[in-house]
Amino acid sequence: PLAGIPGSLKDLTATKGVRTTRGSLLTADWVPDFDAPLAESLQRAGMVLLGKTNTPELGWKGDTSNRVVGSTHNPWRHGRTPGGSSGGASAAVVAGLGPLSQGTDGAGSIRIPAGLSGAFGFKPTWGSVPQYPASVVQTLSHAGPITRSVGDAVLMLAAMAGPDARDRASMPPEALSLDDIEGGIKGLRVAWSSDLGYAAVDPAVADKVAAAARRFEELGCTVEQAHPAAADPWRLVHIMWSTAFAAYFRDSIDQVREQLTSGLAAIVDEGMAFQGTDVAAAYIERNAYYEVWRAFLDSYDLLLTPTLPCTAFAAGDDHPGTIDGRETTYLGWTAFTYPVNLTGQPAASVPCGFVDGLPVGLQIIGGFRQDRTVLRAARAFEEMAPWAETRPRASGE
Repeated sequence: PLAGIPGSLKDLTATKGVRTTRGSLLTADWVPDFDAPLAESLQRAGMVLLGKTNTPELGWKGDTSNRVVGSTHNPWRHGRTPGGSSGGASAAVVAGLGPLSQGTDGAGSIRIPAGLSGAFGFKPTWGSVPQYPASVVQTLSHAGPITRSVGDAVLMLAAMAGPDARDRASMPPEALSLDDIEGGIKGLRVAWSSDLGYAAVDPAVADKVAAAARRFEELGCTVEQAHPAAADPWRLVHIMWSTAFAAYFRDSIDQVREQLTSGLAAIVDEGMAFQGTDVAAAYIERNAYYEVWRAFLDSYDLLLTPTLPCTAFAAGDDHPGTIDGRETTYLGWTAFTYPVNLTGQPAASVPCGFVDGLPVGLQIIGGFRQDRTVLRAARAFEEMAPWAETRPRASGE
């Protein structure tokens, strides 16, 4: 199905005989002797591997820069980030290097670069695409496509999805074809939230995304302002992320600290300060958090939000610094994406316009295993407001 189509794999994904740096000085020269399951699947489907795309060290932040090869830049404006941690993937697609790129997403790392770079990114239901070796943040991490169009993403996802014994959480796939995303979304119940009740958002971004959300009425949907009655879950995400990295480096941090990105080393230190009961409590609270979202999406087919609260900031920065007057943290600024990693639900980012010449994304969220509904909605929006042929000029302006 992908015979002869050029594509790329994120540099966290193991590829047999191909250097896989993981964005880290610690593995800068690693050449695996095996392929990750999704690499095998895409090869069987005929995709031609162009190469590996850049990632921050171990995918730890929402910008794509590391000490191995430096920073990836946004194709729309040199000096700005393409997002992360799959920023190399989104930059490759938008710059025209190849129509297919693979990303991973533990707090938004498919949707963040899709939103900041003007690509289509899809995070399928957790477990849809097998991952091996397992992510450091295994129960939060998803693998999926970053492409120019929804149809391309469907073809790529259909090739990658399915169970693999190396990932015990991987699930049998739902049948997925191009026909499954056609037919429109007339009659769907759609909720729209500009801030989920807690997120800081740049006013210009909020206005652009609100206009896109209103267009779902043109597609025959009922659109209401609503969101799950849940507080910002950033504390849970931070505990899970920081303790996961702390555990990964528990026995080696003193020996490798100088080789790590300083921001990642700081997260390891923060993770070391938590106790086991803090982690266990976070997972218990996560179950309750998912139940709020599940109950909410019993009343709606989709939830629309901004993908991100801002446009692309400076390449190499760990985060935007401030958003609408509020200070930000390494992933705390991605307040619209990480909730859906906690719940494991499918979510897509679709381009919906520009603010000051930089892309803005609309996030489409569905219920558990409602991947086809999300993809069908993305396809309907794409037909109404096409983006695939809108490309940056060679100058990068």
